[in-house]
Amino acid sequence: MKTSLRFFCFAALVCCSLLTVSSAFAAKTIKVGIVDTYSGPASTYTNDVRDAFALAAGKINAAGGIFGQQLEFITRDSKFKVDLGLSAAKELVMREEVDILMGTINSSLALAISNFAKQEKIPFLVTFAKSAKITGEKGHRYVFSMNENTAMIGKAAAAGLAKKPYTRYWIAGDDYEYGHAVADAVWENLKQLKPEVKLLGKSWWKVGEPDFTPYITAMLAEKPDAVIIATGGRDCVPFLKAAQATGFNTQVPFYMHTGTEVSTLKPLGLSAPEGVIGTANYHSYYPDTVENRAFVAEFEKAYGRTPAVGALYGYIAAQFISEAYAKAGEVDTEKFIDALEGLSVDSPVGQVTMRAEDHQVMLPMFMGVTTKAAGKSVLVARDIVTISATEAMPSLDAIRKARQN
Repeated sequence: MKTSLRFFCFAALVCCSLLTVSSAFAAKTIKVGIVDTYSGPASTYTNDVRDAFALAAGKINAAGGIFGQQLEFITRDSKFKVDLGLSAAKELVMREEVDILMGTINSSLALAISNFAKQEKIPFLVTFAKSAKITGEKGHRYVFSMNENTAMIGKAAAAGLAKKPYTRYWIAGDDYEYGHAVADAVWENLKQLKPEVKLLGKSWWKVGEPDFTPYITAMLAEKPDAVIIATGGRDCVPFLKAAQATGFNTQVPFYMHTGTEVSTLKPLGLSAPEGVIGTANYHSYYPDTVENRAFVAEFEKAYGRTPAVGALYGYIAAQFISEAYAKAGEVDTEKFIDALEGLSVDSPVGQVTMRAEDHQVMLPMFMGVTTKAAGKSVLVARDIVTISATEAMPSLDAIRKARQN
């Protein structure tokens, strides 16, 4: 009797232990730590990254998660400050024990977190910062870009502008890395595609410039055929507002990356200038496919607004995470990275691939011209031309050369 009782107690203890272990395993999650700017002007771009990631993660979890584990994410607001954002990234890794880092719209912060991720051997998915250094000169095994960079912007813009009749250009923009990188990339590629182009001059203003009128007046006095405006997220909307107020857009054609994108145009509504030439990775209305329409419907149902370009980046980041783990066959960092290299996933703009050699996602670019449309409270792009991912990507020779230097 005593033996039977002891056996029963032992068996019960073993069962309880197994249940505890099983419950702990079932409760385990794959944690993503997102550091980004969620306050101030940049949040108009970053909120869509977070929300689309949440939407995709919810669908992944509803379908059983990743090997039965839920995909969870935690956010931290960098307030566009490098020191604050880097501290947040370290806290997410050291205290929250996240499996993956993600973010940020600030290129300087992205490079700082990238260096930290390299030291800690943790994957870092960049979802808005556009410095070509991230996957170029400073690229490494643990960093991946989920969006276009300045090199891709330059190649895509030049491919579109080369087909237009303009030869005499002026360049103007923000006097910091992004502005100069975009301007240089567009111009160098444009000269190769159309050798007869001529640069009349350049104008640079400080980030956050309160009055663009003197710059616009000076540019118009030079009578260029077209102007390349190289502005970052903070100055895109203010410059477009100044262009409309001064009639700049009616006097000279000008190009601006994201100039046709809803995040840039929405703050101005129908007061945004028409005729602006712009490039973007995503439009809710283009391409007009079943996949894009379904994505827009899901996003609008969840958040009550139309998805902008950041939603594409957040959505594909979740897809790449899920598919890479599935391909790896287990939750293992090094196997995850190996699986992510060269991986292709479906997206609202078609299938996209993570280039194995430099960890840069291959995205198409869409060039169009702003216009008003019946029933729309925000300007849209017309005459859209697609620049393929292959056409927009920097060459592997250029990547190797950048990393050697």
